[in-house]
Amino acid sequence: MTAEAQPISEPVKTKGTTSTFTRVARYMSLRVVMLLITTVIGVYLTILIANMGGYVDTIMRNDIRERTNATVAAMTANKSVSPDARRAMVEEMIALEEKRLGLNTPFAVRSFRYLGNALTLNLGRAIYMVSDNGSREVRNIILERLPATLLLMGSSQLFLFFFSLFVALALSRAYGSFWDKLVITLSPTSSVPPWFYGIFFILIFAAVFKILPFGGLVDAPPPDNTFDYTLSVLEHLILPASSLVIAALFLSIYNWRTFFLIYSSEDYVDMAKAKGLTSRDIERRYILRPTLPTIVTNFALLVIGLWTGATITETVFLWPGLGRTIFRAIGFYDTPVIVGTTIIYAYLLAMTVFLLDFFYAIVDPRVKVGGS
Repeated sequence: MTAEAQPISEPVKTKGTTSTFTRVARYMSLRVVMLLITTVIGVYLTILIANMGGYVDTIMRNDIRERTNATVAAMTANKSVSPDARRAMVEEMIALEEKRLGLNTPFAVRSFRYLGNALTLNLGRAIYMVSDNGSREVRNIILERLPATLLLMGSSQLFLFFFSLFVALALSRAYGSFWDKLVITLSPTSSVPPWFYGIFFILIFAAVFKILPFGGLVDAPPPDNTFDYTLSVLEHLILPASSLVIAALFLSIYNWRTFFLIYSSEDYVDMAKAKGLTSRDIERRYILRPTLPTIVTNFALLVIGLWTGATITETVFLWPGLGRTIFRAIGFYDTPVIVGTTIIYAYLLAMTVFLLDFFYAIVDPRVKVGGS
């Protein structure tokens, strides 16, 4: 009696893939919502602070009234105009100017209008500041100042980051050596702000030795050909970039050196040494690999931090970057410029934090996206 052939059943799909996709999708959605809420709150607080809770309106109204009175007085100086007519002219001009600036609307209403425009990157027009070509568009002002800031901050901060890592890793191998003690001794020098070093460098290299320029981005008038123009920019870059690097160099090396020393004392590192692995392999596989999430996090935050610039340092060196622009905007109470730079930084920070979660899951097998 022959046994009937049993049909071969198709493999049943497990729920593992579906549950993983659902878990990741739920996690991503929750993270996006939370980051969006945080961004909205941060931008709205920036709007409130930049406007001093509406007190800037009072300052602007007083400034408008003062300028209008002076303008009307000059217009009617040689004319026979009654005080009532002069007063009516002043009030009419004030009303027109307040309407142009939106001051005829309560600040509580305008604050939400500012928030909606900021979140949609409708940065609007600056109140007082203008770009070099005369535009009041906040977007044009930011785009005009951004290259100078990226040049200064990029060259100084990227050099500081990678040089500190390299030196700190070398010092972690030479714990207790002369160079290690020297870095520890010099680390308190980082308590001095970079703009102070900038003033010190200007006095020495520009005023006394006269070998480097006092400030600015390029010579005046700027060179005609590209090669001389590039050399001039690099010459002007030396002092501000050096002040930013020196102000944080030794403390950065000390922090990374201590960080690497903690991982160098782990049991698995001692076991790797007992197995006879070379120091280079130990550093690459047993020290740098576990510390990679922290290194990448610091690097990512450093990159988006380039956007804000160095406010006081750029002002000291008359560097035409975003930092100096923000400093001037604060002095002018130019809210659109302040909010415009803040919202872009907020978006960059939110995207970086969102992407770092997935990067951690790639470089660290202990981390699962959406897992406990």
